Amino acid sequence: MSPELRSRNVYGGIEGYMARTLLKACGFTDEEIDRPLVAVVNSWTNIVPGHVHLDKVAEAVEAGIRTAGGTPLQFHTIAVCDGIAMGHEGMRYPLPSRDIITASIEIMVEAHKLDGMVLIGSCDKIVPGMLMAAAHLDIPAIVVNGGPMLPGYYKGQKLTGSKGLELMFLNMLLPSEQTMKEATELSDYVCPGAGSCQGMYTANTMGCITEALGMSLPGSATIPAVYARRLRVAKQSGMQIMKLIEEDIRPHDIMVYEAFENAIRVDMALGGSTNTVLHLPAIAAQLEIELPLELLDKLSRETPHLCNMDPAGPYTVKDLDEAGGIPAVLKELGDHIHQDALTVTGKTLGENVKDAAVLNREVVRPKDNPVHKEGGIAILKGTLAPEGAVVKQSAVDPKMLKFEGPAKVFDAEEDALKAIMKQEINLGEVIVIRYEGPKGGPGMKEMLKPTAALVGTGLGSEVALVTDGRFSGATRGPCIGHVTPEAMDGGPIAAVKDGDVISIDIANRRVDLKIPEEELRERLRRWRPPEPKVKKGILAAYSKIVKPTSRGAGFLF
Repeated sequence: MSPELRSRNVYGGIEGYMARTLLKACGFTDEEIDRPLVAVVNSWTNIVPGHVHLDKVAEAVEAGIRTAGGTPLQFHTIAVCDGIAMGHEGMRYPLPSRDIITASIEIMVEAHKLDGMVLIGSCDKIVPGMLMAAAHLDIPAIVVNGGPMLPGYYKGQKLTGSKGLELMFLNMLLPSEQTMKEATELSDYVCPGAGSCQGMYTANTMGCITEALGMSLPGSATIPAVYARRLRVAKQSGMQIMKLIEEDIRPHDIMVYEAFENAIRVDMALGGSTNTVLHLPAIAAQLEIELPLELLDKLSRETPHLCNMDPAGPYTVKDLDEAGGIPAVLKELGDHIHQDALTVTGKTLGENVKDAAVLNREVVRPKDNPVHKEGGIAILKGTLAPEGAVVKQSAVDPKMLKFEGPAKVFDAEEDALKAIMKQEINLGEVIVIRYEGPKGGPGMKEMLKPTAALVGTGLGSEVALVTDGRFSGATRGPCIGHVTPEAMDGGPIAAVKDGDVISIDIANRRVDLKIPEEELRERLRRWRPPEPKVKKGILAAYSKIVKPTSRGAGFLF
């Protein structure tokens, strides 16, 4: 028997006269209003390449909903492009936007009492925000990912967003006229069209994780944005939401603890973005599921890294799609995966992938011959990060897995970038960028430009970088982020001085400030927080109430 529709209590009977009238004013008929009312939550904008095509994706979703007997009602969320926001004050906003997206979806769905929702998103904070909303609202929901961008080609070289940025910084060492010409030409070819940037950066990592969680249709995460298959899977998702409503299958039935373990293991197998360490705990928290940092590190140690994806490796998400996509990765992981986890298909994960196959063994390596024996992400602790720090170990040169050097300290990302470009960084140093955490930033800026500049200027395997901020999924090299407690909270990173020796030992999960314990205590006793960088607006509110990075850096939920 079908469950009672929430919308009936708002739009049915004499009591629903006014609400029904208002929907009729939008052009809806009685027949449409009497069907299940499905939110089509779209993050379309013509600013962001990952979202510029989502109007067409939403049309396909709506067609699927109507085909299966429902009525789609579309509204939009905000969508920040991290790439455009990168390297300036705008990068303070993407992480807070995640919770704003969640809240905006809650407001629209609850105010209008819709029966289910299809969530259409692509880029870094949008998909996590939508998954948080699905978990929080717990009505039937399915996620449609916008899909990856195709790789670019320039002078015969295959390019991605990260490789293009590194090449740009290399060209900045050329005479100024030549630099501008090269940069202009690069900008024509690196990003050839719609889709989320080509490598296993945050956007594509979250799309893949969503599929592993069971919240999107099998095989959907890796379909390039411009392929017709993307529109077909959107229509199928619109049809499938009607089955979820009919059978009353909700996010809490799908996103159980075991599903989060599956998502973490797929993340580790892919060598995904470190930003998932922020997003997965925040999503799980809506369902009262705890994902401590120790769990992520444990699963990383147990899970082989199977896919040598850009930025560390040569393969794009298009290559992964042609190799069989996430079903192939899940199939290869085998008994590492909880096969009986329910998905939006109404079937288990194991049933979904039983016929999957790996079609390219260079892209998806066998478990007994992985890229690395451990997963892509490692959680470090030590005197510099008592509550934890995060590194994408799969993207670190083996010779840098253990490193020790004197600190070069900066209190802002911009200052560090200037020093790199002026070639003021010495070989063997550890760059420390602090006061860029959630509270101190505020907003926890993503730092792709300094890390790309290090690679582009030839320092990528010669210096390390440690910060209480975060990194892009496109970052590679010995870059350690999410240092907790952050500097603004008086963590040990606030006490570091130029010349202090910092020791990094990824294999043993350590990051230490090598000064006497008494000296560290004395420095922290004398420490006083600096004046807040932002004193009004959403960022000021965020800095006052944001949770630590070890708990997902949320501020509304």
